[in-house]
Amino acid sequence: MNFELSKIYHGFKLIEEREVGEINSKARIFEHEKSGARLLNLQNDDDNKVFAIGFRTPPNDSTGVPHIMEHSVLCGSKKFPIKDPFVELAKGSLNTFLNAMTYSDKTLYPIASKNGKDFFNLMDVYLDAVFHPNIYKYPEILMQEGWHYELNSKDEEITYKGVVYNEMKGAFSSPDDALYRRIQESLFPDTTYGVESGGDPECIPDLTYEQFIDFHKKNYHPSNSYIYLYGNGDLEKQLKFIDEEYLNEFDKAQVDSAIGVQKSFGEIKEVRHEYPVSPADECKDKTFLSLNFVIGRNTDPELYLAFEILEYLLLETQAAPLKKALLDAGIGKDIYGFYDTSILQPVFSIIVKNSNEDKKDEFKKIVFDTLKELVQNGIDKKLVEACINIKEFRLREADTRTYPKGLIYYTKALECWLHDENPLTHLEYEKSLKNIKTALNTNYFEKLIEEYLINTKHSSILILSPKAGLAEEKSEKIKKKLSEYKASLSEEEIDKLVKETEALKERQTSGEKTEDLEKVPLISLEDINPKSEETPIEEREIENTKMLFHSMFTNKIVYTRLIFDTRAVEKELIPYIGLLSGIIGKIGTEKYSYIDLANEVNIYTGGMGYIASSYTKYDKLGEFIPKFVVKSKALVDKIPKMFELLEEIILNTKFNDKKRLKEIIQEMKSRLEMAIFGSGHIVAANRLFSYFSEAGKYEELISGLEFFEFIKTLERNFDEKYDEIVENLEKISTEIFNKNNLLMSIAGEEEEYKEAEKHIPSLLNKFNSGTLEYKNYDFQLKICNEGLLTQADVQYVAKGCNYRKLGYEYKGSLQVLKTIASLDYLWNNVRVMGGAYGAFGSFGKSGNMFFGSYRDPNLKETLQVYDNLENYLMNFDADEREMTKYIIGTVSNLDTPLTPPMKADRAITYYLSNITDQDIQKERDEVLKTTKEDIKGFANMIHEAMKQNCLCVLGNEAKIKQNEDIFFNLVDVFN
Repeated sequence: MNFELSKIYHGFKLIEEREVGEINSKARIFEHEKSGARLLNLQNDDDNKVFAIGFRTPPNDSTGVPHIMEHSVLCGSKKFPIKDPFVELAKGSLNTFLNAMTYSDKTLYPIASKNGKDFFNLMDVYLDAVFHPNIYKYPEILMQEGWHYELNSKDEEITYKGVVYNEMKGAFSSPDDALYRRIQESLFPDTTYGVESGGDPECIPDLTYEQFIDFHKKNYHPSNSYIYLYGNGDLEKQLKFIDEEYLNEFDKAQVDSAIGVQKSFGEIKEVRHEYPVSPADECKDKTFLSLNFVIGRNTDPELYLAFEILEYLLLETQAAPLKKALLDAGIGKDIYGFYDTSILQPVFSIIVKNSNEDKKDEFKKIVFDTLKELVQNGIDKKLVEACINIKEFRLREADTRTYPKGLIYYTKALECWLHDENPLTHLEYEKSLKNIKTALNTNYFEKLIEEYLINTKHSSILILSPKAGLAEEKSEKIKKKLSEYKASLSEEEIDKLVKETEALKERQTSGEKTEDLEKVPLISLEDINPKSEETPIEEREIENTKMLFHSMFTNKIVYTRLIFDTRAVEKELIPYIGLLSGIIGKIGTEKYSYIDLANEVNIYTGGMGYIASSYTKYDKLGEFIPKFVVKSKALVDKIPKMFELLEEIILNTKFNDKKRLKEIIQEMKSRLEMAIFGSGHIVAANRLFSYFSEAGKYEELISGLEFFEFIKTLERNFDEKYDEIVENLEKISTEIFNKNNLLMSIAGEEEEYKEAEKHIPSLLNKFNSGTLEYKNYDFQLKICNEGLLTQADVQYVAKGCNYRKLGYEYKGSLQVLKTIASLDYLWNNVRVMGGAYGAFGSFGKSGNMFFGSYRDPNLKETLQVYDNLENYLMNFDADEREMTKYIIGTVSNLDTPLTPPMKADRAITYYLSNITDQDIQKERDEVLKTTKEDIKGFANMIHEAMKQNCLCVLGNEAKIKQNEDIFFNLVDVFN
């Protein structure tokens, strides 16, 4: 259908229409005349359609009201009055994305689906949720999702409980997360960006029900909304639905949600904060130093893009001059940058980790001296070219990995749209990129450095220092506050709290009315394609080396994988394989210094990556193949140079650069620390697998906590271990990078393959092809049941085993069990009633299974929930509609959209794991045919699995020690 400017379509007036070549879309901007809602449509041929509605939601304090509201509106609405329609959708839709997000100044509700009927269903539930939530009827929603006083009986101590409260306790436990929050606070003391939209745990209990309701009344009006439609959907039908079902009932209103601008300070403002470490920990070398600068407005497209490139140039690439200067001076052990464009006044930060407060002045001096030197002498043009090239490659590739492409475009659009500028500003990047490319023969970036960094008028220096025992102090302070609060209450007030706790639990445990459940729309099994997608893989051969070709459209980009078997490496040296993956490509070679190498890679390719991993043979219990994968990608005309660089890196890396080797190991330790705080559930699950799985033990040695211990030891004793490190890296490189170990993979169209084929023999003939002796790794597995001690305020609780070792086989219906366990049983018992931020189950084809929780205030209680799953399954009852819902939700996970390199990686996994297309089809058939009896039949397996009593908990030191009777071993993770 053709649309005409200024015409009205179902209440929406078309304001603007134009082609946006950069994203291959036709863009249309509408305004809904009656309600004042804004709408952006990006029409294209992408069948993964995206709908989103967002609101400008700047908070005035740190009670977390925008974040709590984001959770709460999804807890039932006028049209869909059940307690958790969000979970019902997750269980029973074909969504490819379903979530909600709170930012510093906005709250977004996006969904995506390839199925047209499903897309409208999701849109309906989300629109009713934001405009007609049940928060007005049930104060218990705020209690559950935000916070409440928990008091089960008069004699108990009062505690705080709530999903967001525990989520933010977990977030504030991470020093890296705390640093980002304090940076914003230091730069914007007078605007909304100076408070915590997610909620500070110390402030969350200040939020009242009245303030909560007022926030919704003010901000969740169509006049304050930003609606988005993306993909190949029927736009007229979508507009008609949104208008007739929702917007037509609202009149335009004035919503005062504009975001103010912070006045500059005129000088560098100094701010200090503390973060907790264990009382037993050393505080030396654990301080963060951060220099932070406000960079114009995020509505300036060229400045916005230029500083994205400049941040990478100064601090992220291996050739980054500012990073090098700070490392050379020994200011800290890890240096990185941060450029936040999501807020009106973007922030550029230079961060030093694992430093000391007495380095503050030297840090500042080196930063400004280095920046002045770059301005005076000019930035190396090859470095400029490399950084522009890699940014342009990523813009054009549009590989978003985690999120649908359409959602990334929405967040980019909002960075201007939210501030009353054109939403297409950052999507149309060609003009800005063209201007930035003048930096190849001008002092473009030098001028930016001078104006926004050297001559800054708005900046801060932040010192975040460790304090031993701070977590215990805060815990005692909260305990005392709650004790005093209880002492101040009358008998009647205490009774009231007990009754409120009971009322909340009654609501949480009560079932839903069948008629209400049936109001949530559901597609039918007939809407699902019964056929699984075929794996794009074809075996070929070049120079007696097996090639896997993945034929697919890649927009003239060729994706290569060099997959080396690592079984020739002896058992004692396995951790060095993980070390090799972190070092290779970041250190010099015979031909290039590490700086020149980084520039060459970024100029001629889209990047290279090095991954130590393993693949499980699913047809042979306990058998796995360890691999080292070298990933690369380049445009077709750059293929020769890509292979030349691969050869140089793989065969000619020089590990004996002592200074550089030390820098990389220090950085690896720092990044592993960040991962432990950011992904505690994954750390606990992987550690758990190492107790009973051969592949799990191997992964623990190359990337888990055991690898972290290895890296800590190398870093602590680097000088005395230096010769040993170099010798072992050289030894395993020879044992890994051998032609007899190699399997290659190429993804692209036939034309790309033929071009690559011309240059592969030259590479292959350079490899050593000596005889290798493969080792059989005997790990002598044993259950350890560890408590992993940190200063986090929450837990990550994992329990599991290998069900195949108990005599059970993998079936597709196990994936339906995963959906039921994760989104029904565990959601209700661990999240809703337990207050954890998340809970989930997993059943792998290898036999590894586990249950896990995320940012969980509990420990023993959660383990008891896992143990009780067998009873739930024995009594499991679901009618045909419920079973259909669970099956659809499971198929949604099977059909997650994949980018070309992700498809190639999955094909490689199937190939190495001996999984055929017939196996995948069989799994799908079993999912689609799953019955209630199948689910009930898993009760005995769960009973046997939980009886193994194999568990691992990462979390709060005091909490774990209170429950130390359940552990065989306690491990101080960071000491």
